[in-house]
Amino acid sequence: MNSLTTRLRMLGQDWSQAPAEMPDTRKFLIFGVMAFGQFLALLDIQIVAASLNEVQAGLAAGPDEVSWVQTAYLMAELVMIPLSAYLARAISTRWLFALSAGLFTLSSLLCGLAWNIGAMIAFRALQGFTGGAMVPLVFAVGYTIFSGKQRAMIPAILGTVAVIAPTIGPTLGGLITSAFDWRWLFFINILPGIVVTTLAAIVVRVDGAKPALLARVDWLHLAAMALFLAGLEYVLEEGPRKDWFGEPSIAIAGWLSLVAFVLFLERAFFSANPVVTLRPFRKPVFVFACVFNLVIGVGMYGAIYLLPVYLARVRGYDSLQIGTTVFVVGVAQLFSTAIAASLSQRIDMRWMISVGLVLFASSLWLSSEMTSQWGFWELALPQAVRGLALMLCIVPSVTMALASFPPEQLNAASGLFNLMRNLGGAVGIAVVNTWLQDNTRIAAARLGEALGHGGAKAGEVLAALTAKISTVTPDPTEASLAARAAFARVVGREALTLAFDDVFRVLAWIFFAALILVPFCRMPARTGAPPEAAVH
Repeated sequence: MNSLTTRLRMLGQDWSQAPAEMPDTRKFLIFGVMAFGQFLALLDIQIVAASLNEVQAGLAAGPDEVSWVQTAYLMAELVMIPLSAYLARAISTRWLFALSAGLFTLSSLLCGLAWNIGAMIAFRALQGFTGGAMVPLVFAVGYTIFSGKQRAMIPAILGTVAVIAPTIGPTLGGLITSAFDWRWLFFINILPGIVVTTLAAIVVRVDGAKPALLARVDWLHLAAMALFLAGLEYVLEEGPRKDWFGEPSIAIAGWLSLVAFVLFLERAFFSANPVVTLRPFRKPVFVFACVFNLVIGVGMYGAIYLLPVYLARVRGYDSLQIGTTVFVVGVAQLFSTAIAASLSQRIDMRWMISVGLVLFASSLWLSSEMTSQWGFWELALPQAVRGLALMLCIVPSVTMALASFPPEQLNAASGLFNLMRNLGGAVGIAVVNTWLQDNTRIAAARLGEALGHGGAKAGEVLAALTAKISTVTPDPTEASLAARAAFARVVGREALTLAFDDVFRVLAWIFFAALILVPFCRMPARTGAPPEAAVH
C-alpha cells in the first residue's frame, strides 16, 4: 500500500484508498453526483425541442437556422464521447468530470444570454461538447468502484437516466417556456451545474492522471474523428429536410465524413498514440453489445421522436398533454429497473436480451395499429410494454459490453459503447423522418386513388360537409372551398396516421431481426482485476 500511496501522490492525487475499497457511502455519493451530471447532459439534448419556435422568434432566426440549436449540440457531443477516455487518462476522471460540468454550466449561462442565432449555435456546440464527457465517464466509474449485486444496478440506473432524460426533455422545456421564458431552458442548469462541479472536484477521486499524454496528442487523428462524426451527424440531421444527397451541402459533408472515417481508421491502427483506441472491438461480445446498443438507440430515440410528433400533428396535443401521455414509458421503466437488475445476477444475459428485444418489437407492432383517434389509454399498453422492454435490453447490453474489461480499459470501452447508442439515435431519427415523409406521400396517393374509385361516396360526404358549412357561410363558393379544405385535412391526417403505422412496423422488424445475433454471443468470464488496476 505504501508504494501505491507514493505513486498516487506523484500523480498529483491526495487520496490513498483504492476505488474498490472505498466505503459504500462514498461510492454511492460519487456515483450519484456523476449520474446527475449525466442526466443534465442528456436532458439538454431535447429540452429545446418543444420551444424552437420561441427561440426562433427571440433571436430573429430563420427556420433553417434554428434547427442548428439542436444539431450543433448533437454534433459536438458525438465528438466528445469517444474522446473522453483519452482525456480521462491525461487529466484524471475527477478533473475531466469537474471541468466538463463547470464548462457545461458556463455554456448554459451563455446560451441563455445569447444575443443572436450565431452566438446561440456556438454556445450550444460548447454545451454539447463539454456535456458529452459526462455521459461515458459515469459508466466506467460505476464498473470500477462497484462489484457483485451493486454492480448489477449500474446499467439499470444509468439506463433509466438515459431514457427518462430525453423523454421528459421536450415536456419540461415546454412547461418552462410557458411559465417563464425560453432563456430559462438554459438558466435552470446553472445551480445544479455548480453543485455537480463542486462535488465532483471534492469526491470523484478514482484514478490518477498522466499529463504527459496532452503533449503527445495525435492531432490528425483527433481532427479526422471530429470531421467524421460531426459530418455524419450533419448528414443525418439535415438529410430528411433537404432531400439528402440531392442537396450539395449534404453531399459535400457526406464525402468529407467518409474520407475522414478512412483517415480515422488509419490513425487508430497505426498511430503511436491514438486519441481513440479500437482495442475493445477485439472482443466479439463487445462488438455484439455495440450492435445491440445501436439497434436500441434506433428504436428508443425513434419511438421518443415519433410519438410526440403523432400526438402534436394528428391529435393536436399541446406540450403538457404530450408529456403526460408519453410519461407512461418512464413509469414502466422505473418499475422494471429492479427486476432487470435482479435477473442480471441470475440468468444468462442472452435470455434477458432476447425477451427484451421481443417485447420491444411487440410494443412497436402494437403501435403500428394506431388510428387517428388514439390517445392516452390506447397508447398506454404499447408504451408500458416498451418501458419494460427497454431495461431488459439495456441492462444485458451494458453488462455484455463492460463487465469483462479491467478498470484501465473501461473508459475506452464505455466511450465507444455510448457512441453506438447516440449514433443509433441519430440514425433512427433521420430514417424515421424520411420514412414518415415518404410513406405519407404514398398513403395520400393511395387514399386519393380509393376516393377516385368511390367517387360517389366521396361526393356525398363533400356535399354534406358543404351544406353544413353553408349554415355559417352563406357564400356557396366560399362554403365549397372551406368544405374541400376540411376534407383535404381529414385525408391528410389519415394518410399521416397510416405512415406512422408503417414506420412503427418497420422498426418492429428491425428488433425482430436483431434476435438473429443473440445465439452468436459468447459471454466471457468476468475479469477480476485487482483494485490497483484502477490507476491508469
